[in-house]
Amino acid sequence: MMKTPLPLATLLSALLVAPLFAQDAAPAKSVGDLYKERAALSGKQVTLHGKVAKVNNQIMDRNWVHLRDGTGDTADGSNDITITTMDTANPGDTVTVVGTLVVDMDFGSGYKYPLLIEKATITKAP
Repeated sequence: MMKTPLPLATLLSALLVAPLFAQDAAPAKSVGDLYKERAALSGKQVTLHGKVAKVNNQIMDRNWVHLRDGTGDTADGSNDITITTMDTANPGDTVTVVGTLVVDMDFGSGYKYPLLIEKATITKAP
C-alpha cells in the first residue's frame, strides 16, 4: 500500500476546503464598480475599501458615512457612496466596509440614494 506524502495530502485538502470558506467573503469592489454593476449586485453583500469623506452620526438611528476610493466620476456623483452603519469612523480614515448594496433607496423628503450600502461593518486600516 502506497501512502500519499503529508505535504501533498495537506495541499489537496486545502484546495478542496478553501473554496468553501471563500464563498462567505464578498470580493472587494471599487466605488466605480458598484455603480457599473449595481443591477447585478443589488441586494448582495459587498466589500469596499476607501477613505471616509464625510460622517453624519445618529441620523435615523444610524451613522451615515460617505466613502471615496478615487474611482467613479465626480461630474455624476459616482465617485462617492453612502454607507449606513452602527460603527463609527472619522473623515480621513482608511477603512474596509462590508454591507448590503441597495439600489434607488428613497427615504422621502428629498433623501434619495442611487446606491447605498446598508447595515455595514467598518474596519479601520492599521
